[in-house]
Amino acid sequence: MDNIMLTDSHFLSILQLASPALPVGAYSYSEGLETLVENGAIANQKSLKHWLAAELHYGAIRLEAAVMVRAAESAKLGDVETLCRWNMWLSAARETQELRASSWQMGRSLMQLLGKLQPEIIPLVNAVGNPCNYAIAFGIASAHWQINIKAALLAYLHSWASNLITAGIKLIPLGQTAGQELLLELQPLLSAAALEVINLEDDELSCCSWGLSLASMQHETQYTRLFRS
Repeated sequence: MDNIMLTDSHFLSILQLASPALPVGAYSYSEGLETLVENGAIANQKSLKHWLAAELHYGAIRLEAAVMVRAAESAKLGDVETLCRWNMWLSAARETQELRASSWQMGRSLMQLLGKLQPEIIPLVNAVGNPCNYAIAFGIASAHWQINIKAALLAYLHSWASNLITAGIKLIPLGQTAGQELLLELQPLLSAAALEVINLEDDELSCCSWGLSLASMQHETQYTRLFRS
């Protein structure tokens, strides 16, 4: 990847946007990990890393990240029609009701937050409407704060990985140190995924996420649940 030049303001903005303290409710979702831990498919740090690596190589997170890039580019141009089209496209690409609901809830929360933090963005927020997917809202925020698209993409992927590792720490369970080791080990994969995603053409957007789909479908009928997906 090219060198990413960020001003202090841009750097602080992307840290805020990708922070686990951002009140969008990401902590309440496991994206199927709860099912996978219960059935033994994920039982330790090694198997969690294998799952996350496979998702970065082939999974739905690649679609989300690619749409986030397109949302940021459209928002910079004020192209509401394209923003809405990608929002509907991503909603249609969600495999299960829980995955779609999580994306809509997080997107709605981020759009509401943006409206309060930056009132000048409200017309664009209203134009996209509700439901709004999280990737779309993240892209809009990145464009509004003029964050380098590569930095925004890395932050989006890192935030996703960090959230699922946190879920794994609670579910498996793992220690905090093991979680940080795993996040560090994933850095090369996050960088590689970002490079691939940013170069994808529209007709190359695809994923192989049947494992995630099946885990999400089974989550609805689990006897006990800590997470909403």
